[in-house]
Amino acid sequence: MPTILLIEDEPSLALIVKDSLESRGFTVQFAADGEAGLHLFRQQCPDIVVADVMMPKLDGFSLAEQIRRESVTVPILFLTARSQPADVVRGFELGGNDYLKKPFSMDELIVRIKALLMRLPVAASAPYGPLAIGRYQFDHPKQKLRLGLLEENLTNREAELLKRLYDQRNQVLERTAVLRELWGDDSFFNGRSLDVFITRLRRCLKDDPQVQIVNIRGIGYKLIV
Repeated sequence: MPTILLIEDEPSLALIVKDSLESRGFTVQFAADGEAGLHLFRQQCPDIVVADVMMPKLDGFSLAEQIRRESVTVPILFLTARSQPADVVRGFELGGNDYLKKPFSMDELIVRIKALLMRLPVAASAPYGPLAIGRYQFDHPKQKLRLGLLEENLTNREAELLKRLYDQRNQVLERTAVLRELWGDDSFFNGRSLDVFITRLRRCLKDDPQVQIVNIRGIGYKLIV
């Protein structure tokens, strides 16, 4: 069974989550703060990270930022009482794959963990060498977009979205499918978040007028190269 790294500073909640996950056959490594969690991540190479956002020593967002420097594929699920749109979007930008608002049910947590693990093989597959997008070179594993000597560092979610646009280049990437794959569901809020990421990718690709990301109204997006 997959190994879960659980990082949670509330002892009672951590115990409940750990016991519940282990009772369902998962292997759980536990840390009570962000620094200890980062150390365990480097030691254990877990299949998924489940982390609180507000923690001592190293908060969940800073932890995700550190993890993304070392791995672009391991899923990160945030447990958080912070549900303001700006906080959620920031978590995605720093490399989070999903979030679950406290209080939550164990059944919902397990469903979300399984959904992220099912998507892992797709995220882990990497092409050999940079991808050509017009005049740009896109290094998906390193999350970098280059044009000549200029280099743009992409967030994990930006890189995953651009990779899917590239894979479907000159064809329609369905909005609902990408929302369910990268955001977990196609809710209105997640749809607005996707729109923000599309706008950012357009900005990153603006120096080559031959490259466009166009809206296909009511269906999705198309990367034209």
